[in-house]
Amino acid sequence: MNRRSFIKKSSMGIAGITIVPSYAISGLGHINPSDKLHVAGIGVGSKGAVNLNNIVGQNIVALCDVDWQYAGPVFERYPEAKRWKDFREMLEKQKDIDAVVIATPDHTHAVQAMMAMQLGKHVYVQKPLTHSVWEARALTEAARKYKVATQMGNEGHSRDEVRVVTELIRGGVIGDVYEVYVTTDRPIWPQGLERPTESHEAPDYLDWDLFLGPAPYRPYHEEAYHPWSWRAWWDFGTGALGDMGCHVMDVPFYALQLKYPTRVIASSTVVNTESAPQASRVEYTFPERVVQGKRFPELMLVWSDGGIMPSRIKELPAGEPMGSPGGMNLFVGTKGKIVSSSYGSDYKVFLNDGSTYEVPPETIDRVTPSPLGGGLHEMDWVRACKEEQSSRKEATSHFDYSGPLTETVLMGNLAIRLQALERTLEWDGEKMEITNIGDHETVKLITSHRYEKVNMRPRFNTTFQEVNALAFTREMIKHTYRNGWGW
Repeated sequence: MNRRSFIKKSSMGIAGITIVPSYAISGLGHINPSDKLHVAGIGVGSKGAVNLNNIVGQNIVALCDVDWQYAGPVFERYPEAKRWKDFREMLEKQKDIDAVVIATPDHTHAVQAMMAMQLGKHVYVQKPLTHSVWEARALTEAARKYKVATQMGNEGHSRDEVRVVTELIRGGVIGDVYEVYVTTDRPIWPQGLERPTESHEAPDYLDWDLFLGPAPYRPYHEEAYHPWSWRAWWDFGTGALGDMGCHVMDVPFYALQLKYPTRVIASSTVVNTESAPQASRVEYTFPERVVQGKRFPELMLVWSDGGIMPSRIKELPAGEPMGSPGGMNLFVGTKGKIVSSSYGSDYKVFLNDGSTYEVPPETIDRVTPSPLGGGLHEMDWVRACKEEQSSRKEATSHFDYSGPLTETVLMGNLAIRLQALERTLEWDGEKMEITNIGDHETVKLITSHRYEKVNMRPRFNTTFQEVNALAFTREMIKHTYRNGWGW
């Protein structure tokens, strides 16, 4: 029996029960669960199409994309939805939108989500939540201010395995965890690139200026940036760390109740002012902390990408993979180890004394699948959108959780880009500041690193740009937007 039938049948036997119509409930500031959410998609040609497909039983009322050819199949799938190129026009003019799904390149997430929240729309934003540390903090605070339902698109966070591994760790099965290794084989797109010297005219179906959004102007190139390959470029994407970190770092961040690191240091293949490196390694240090009465010791978390793996643990039989290429977690504790793929899948527990372990009781609520079907993560957000704000159970990766996770992930890119300072960076997470860079220090950044042969001999022609290190750092933490953008 569904909720509506239950109330109707119960009212027959109980005097004084009044059935409140759904439009009256909606007018109180939330949507009756039996009503359909009116959803708009911004950036629907790729991942956005998947998210919209996973939202079932709701009304897709608007579709916005700067490339109408790329978005064409999605337009055909939802013929009743209004079509837009500029999200600002859509949000200002179309009044029937309750909630917005954002799956554009990283550099536009914040301006789109902020405008939607300011207008009272619930938001689902693909990972990483934002392009910069400051933007992640701004969206987290805005979600609290505007009291909307939020969700970051690290879809695996809604899976049961996240909670199983968390219960193993918090239950003390492997003792105090003091090291974590997190890795992925990404990028599977080209990185370590230099800006093309040639330019092309943008096709009629693509609004290149809207694609650039808050990023500095650059000429269009038919192969370098759009679609999909924008991930490599610092102006648009956040490299392999930004793209995959919110997926693969999710379990340690959740299970060990992390927030801000205090120290970070990185190394990588050649990194220039245009594009993320082909491979990198970032070492974060998190302080000792007490959360809800439980003590967690100081933790070293090591991220690596580009196929760089931590040392293989001796407990794994020869030929057995350590995690999966897309993502791997290795937890090292005082009593043993846990190794898993992303989001805790395929986990294996190895205790130092070779003994077996007792599975801890379930202490963390699981995400309940919607009776309508659809994606677990997306429909959890739909549920939250329809609940009264004062009693809402937030979606599993709401911004109070995913905002600090994104800040930590993106903070690693600061270390990658500041390697030439030759030091461990001291990080004040609350203030979003690196505290051990002097006002007048400079850093030499690689602008070009080209291979050539001169007189049949190999030579790398490397050029540098020397900049004020503190000013460069502040710009990475909080970007200067192109005129007409921002809030």
